[in-house]
Amino acid sequence: MRAAYYTQQGPAPEVFTVGEQPTPQPGPGEVRVRLRWSGVNPSDWKTRKGGPGRKLMAPLIVPHSDGAGVIDAVGEGVQASRIGERVWIWNGQWKRPFGTAAQWIALPSAQAVKLPDGVDEESGACLGIPAFTALHAVRLAAPRPGTTVLVAGGAGSVGHYAIQMAKARGAMVIASASSPDKARHAQAAGADHVFDYRASDFTAQVQAATGGAGVDALIEVNLTANASLYPGLLKAHGQVIVYGITGAEASLPALWLMQNSVALKFFMIYDIPQADREAALTELDALLRTQRLQHTVALRFPLERIAEAHDIVERGEPMGHVLLEV
Repeated sequence: MRAAYYTQQGPAPEVFTVGEQPTPQPGPGEVRVRLRWSGVNPSDWKTRKGGPGRKLMAPLIVPHSDGAGVIDAVGEGVQASRIGERVWIWNGQWKRPFGTAAQWIALPSAQAVKLPDGVDEESGACLGIPAFTALHAVRLAAPRPGTTVLVAGGAGSVGHYAIQMAKARGAMVIASASSPDKARHAQAAGADHVFDYRASDFTAQVQAATGGAGVDALIEVNLTANASLYPGLLKAHGQVIVYGITGAEASLPALWLMQNSVALKFFMIYDIPQADREAALTELDALLRTQRLQHTVALRFPLERIAEAHDIVERGEPMGHVLLEV
């Protein structure tokens, strides 16, 4: 099969090879998916470049956790009726060397989720990390009518979904963005207010939008950079749902957080409890079936241009998902 892979960590143009690899066969409890699209996420380039805790886990890595395609073979214990299903994939390369940047992938049956009718495979390749992360964050925040949620980085892939999901639960949603184009992208997702987080009066704008109360919950893309702002953003007994950081350590306004009984909840989407994952899958399926979600594909590349796709995602250029056609 055709696949993109690397055998050492480093810059994308230097380490990627696109060539032939053995076609996988499904083992017991597994399905094999003929992939159509592979999604590129920030975690993919971070793993490929290496860094703290991101050592090369195998002699050869086919990257990417997200993708979509059609099941064309099943292993022992999996119903043959699954053959022909259009599916989206989660955790394709989590603790495994062979991800979705290839024509085929074999993985546990539960990690290939049936795509509802009316949802195309491009959209399916956007779901695994971005939509799953957004939904778990929103579920932890538990917004409801009458509450306010601040989504940091509302134009990002996770933030864009989080805005939609919090709105679907009836919350007022404020988003942060760093440019007029990104603000428009966040507004298209349904944000009630969008403010430039770099502006000197950012916290004052959030306070004004909430009548001086602050927000009930903050869905955080970068605790490291934003924690100092929390006293001006959150109300007492609020909560921060952290799915992203840019450094191993962060300075916190600890006294203010304690005095105001603010909860910080951290998670990594690859490793959430099984019950939470099943609940999120059920809710996400309902959102997809009722066509409640926008899926924004920014760029599409052929598999052979994987290095270019990685570099673009690393630079943070696109507003939306970057996909490889495989």
